Amino acid sequence: MNAPVDVSFFARAAKPLTSYRKYWAARFGTAKFLPTSRKEMQALGWDSCDIIVVTGDAYVDHPSFGMSVIGRMLEGQGFRVGIIAQPDWQSAEPFKALGKPNLFFGVTAGNMDSMINRYTADRKIRSDDAYTPGDIGGARPDRAAIVYSQRCKEAWNDVPIILGGIEGSLRRIAHYDYWSDKVRRSIVVDSKCDLLLYGNAERAIVEIAHRLAAKEPVQQITDVRGTAYVRRETPEGWFEINSTSVDEPGRVEAHVNPYLMVSDQAKANGATCAKEDEAQDVAKAAEAAGSPALQSVQSVVNPAIKPLTFMPNPALQSRGKISVPPRDRSVIRLPSYEQVRSDPVLYAHANRVLHLETNPGNARALVQAHGEGTTARDVWINPPPIPLTTAEMDYVFDLPYARSPHPRYADENGSHDGATKIPAWEMIRFSVNIMRGCFGGCTFCSITEHEGRIIQSRSEESIIKEVEAIRDSVSGFTGTISDLGGPTANMYRLGCKSPEIESACRKPSCVYPGICPNLGTNHDPLIKIYRRARALRGIKKILIGSGLRYDLAVQSPEYVKELVQHHVGGYLKIAPEHTEQGPLTKMMKPGIGSYDKFKQMFEKFSAEAGKKQYLIPYFIAAHPGTSDEDMMNLAIWLKKNGFRADQVQTFYPSPMATATTMYHTNKNPLRKITRESETVDIVRGDKRRRLHKAFLRYHDANNWPLLREALKSMGRADLIGNGKHHLIPTWQPLTDGGYTSARRKNSTSAPAAAKASAPVRLAPVKPSKGRMLTQHTGLPPRDNGSGGGSGKPVNKPSSRKVR
Repeated sequence: MNAPVDVSFFARAAKPLTSYRKYWAARFGTAKFLPTSRKEMQALGWDSCDIIVVTGDAYVDHPSFGMSVIGRMLEGQGFRVGIIAQPDWQSAEPFKALGKPNLFFGVTAGNMDSMINRYTADRKIRSDDAYTPGDIGGARPDRAAIVYSQRCKEAWNDVPIILGGIEGSLRRIAHYDYWSDKVRRSIVVDSKCDLLLYGNAERAIVEIAHRLAAKEPVQQITDVRGTAYVRRETPEGWFEINSTSVDEPGRVEAHVNPYLMVSDQAKANGATCAKEDEAQDVAKAAEAAGSPALQSVQSVVNPAIKPLTFMPNPALQSRGKISVPPRDRSVIRLPSYEQVRSDPVLYAHANRVLHLETNPGNARALVQAHGEGTTARDVWINPPPIPLTTAEMDYVFDLPYARSPHPRYADENGSHDGATKIPAWEMIRFSVNIMRGCFGGCTFCSITEHEGRIIQSRSEESIIKEVEAIRDSVSGFTGTISDLGGPTANMYRLGCKSPEIESACRKPSCVYPGICPNLGTNHDPLIKIYRRARALRGIKKILIGSGLRYDLAVQSPEYVKELVQHHVGGYLKIAPEHTEQGPLTKMMKPGIGSYDKFKQMFEKFSAEAGKKQYLIPYFIAAHPGTSDEDMMNLAIWLKKNGFRADQVQTFYPSPMATATTMYHTNKNPLRKITRESETVDIVRGDKRRRLHKAFLRYHDANNWPLLREALKSMGRADLIGNGKHHLIPTWQPLTDGGYTSARRKNSTSAPAAAKASAPVRLAPVKPSKGRMLTQHTGLPPRDNGSGGGSGKPVNKPSSRKVR
């Protein structure tokens, strides 16, 4: 009824995942959970593991966790796969817990970059970790991929190391490291892995496993797409394109012809010479009138004399043409690590080239030198992996996942809902991933660099089958599916209309600066899934928790109506990110007009359904290209529209993102990089970053002194006052540095020193009647049980004395 039809017409010239002959160990069958100890291996009848996956996350057997997808995929190929989850990295002993693997170690830092997982955007250590039982931080080391790889090599020196996951994927070339504020080498060099798999690695890991099982040395596996490794020189048969410099020769001035008259020279430069032009006109008139003097001169000239004419030699014509080498045998040499470390312009150039070579249909291999002299070696990066077909996506998600954390994490009652609860699993416990990839191209996001721009979608039957599996087998299910989505909620089965254009396109985004006319925006298949899923027996509600691309949604009013009237649980999160064109052009996000258009449709369809629902817009502070005036205008927009944001995200420079390149180099890699190319305003320093964040939280009294100072220096003291049209008041209440929100989890407590010295703790202010405050929860304002007052603003403190 619903055949697995591919969204993309992309030519997938790759061996199907299900076409390999299974490894001999397939006779052991499948395990309920992949073993994490010798005891579990013995229960399965194993004497050893063929492959051991080391991960920085707790082991949750669910298709949203990378180690489970790779482990189950390899198990489906017949290999015996063990899991070492969050090992103690202080020594190599924990990495020997399952013995020596027969084929290789698979290493990943986890679903999140270990540095982003551990540190905030202000480089402060987090106390929590959503991928650890009990939400406890510190269960994995900083730069976990490097540490785990080195410990695996220390444990078994002769076992190949295959590195994967998002941490390795985003560090495949020399990259700016925000936490140390310097450019670091490729992770392939630092981790000393044998192969790095970047992007979605199912296709690559299956091929590599079978080739290693066939006794092929890992050093000879150099032709797998989506891999990176170290080699000493470019092999024969490859055409190397040198892109190590941005310097180009200037305009070459033509030599002045000494035989040209002054008038001719003037004409060559687009000017005239009046005197000589006048003489020329007189001569032409005389010639036309048949001057006797001219006739006598012409009679002397030999008519046999002809000017020389140069004809091209046909035998040499082909030599003058530039022949373009075949793309599949071309490799682009990027500026070396030493060059990009010392020259920000070359860093920006290398990043731009990397992002231009991300389409599997036309991407070329890349190579970057690390080291000089005898220590020199190249990091070779093969083109990106071929996207999975719909049938292959179904195969991956239909593998026998337990859809639960490993029993070792259960509490004394055998449950995962108590003190050992894993928040990341709780978030996706009742959700269904329906697609991969994103063609949005937002510069601050790394999804495109990791998963690619081509959307890979599951079939309708596979999605419905998973919804039914959750209903029938997942404990604690109450009838609500928390999400049917992916990286973006509404890109399911969207793709390019033309296979030729799709395979040749090098644009970083299909929706910026406007929606590409070649992009199909039909939301009907997604609407059909929504309706079929919510009609299933036992399903009470289908919510959409993934971020919505609203500029795409407005192309289908029927989809917006379906979404708003049936799949919004009171609030819907969307991400305009900003209101001003300066930062929006550097983010590659649509203008605020698209948000306004979607907002009108949202409110219209909510009213038709008789529901009070709220849009929750998310914004980024301190993004490259953002001026202080931009943040001030955003704060004015927020107040005008009645938004008070509790959860605010400051720009976080993640490795390899385009916006991170802007942050490091002050250059805009969205355009051609030269020494004189466009520069970008960068928000650096803690004070300015705090100011931009304070503009987003203009309502927090703790930020008012900083905002007053800034507004005065900007010449906008007119925004300081006690009227409705003012941004912040002139008076300052007594506060202890804490912040109380209508949502308890968004509240912050005062610093210990402030608590000790603060003489008064004011009760939280209750919102005035008729004002919509979202608190980024989407819920209307409510009494939080603190016994709040009358809802009037706190009066000036001058009328009271504090003892």
